[in-house]
Amino acid sequence: MADTRRRFLAFLTGTGTLLLLRAARLSGQAKPSSKPATSDPNMEPEGSDPMPAKSPTKAMLEANEKDIKKNIEKLYQLATDLKAEVEKTDSAQILSLAMVKKAEEIEKLAREIKTRAKG
Repeated sequence: MADTRRRFLAFLTGTGTLLLLRAARLSGQAKPSSKPATSDPNMEPEGSDPMPAKSPTKAMLEANEKDIKKNIEKLYQLATDLKAEVEKTDSAQILSLAMVKKAEEIEKLAREIKTRAKG
């Protein structure tokens, strides 16, 4: 039974790490520039708005991206805390309620990030 707990915690830690790496890779992708390059940086292209209005879809996507990044940072912190707690505790003898709650919170947050990334 202790081996099962240890495997479960190792699985959660590994899964959290993989999700963090994948999300970091996705958020690090370069976005195409919407402005054409000009020779004079102070000169704006002809026919362009000085303050283009953001479309509601773009604003929603940006808010979603910020939320995902915030959740990824939180997930990383939780996974790091759980890993440190597992390393300092003999989980073969003791499985603290705090570790289980933290693992459940990691799982919930990882599902939320996955859902938002798909949507």
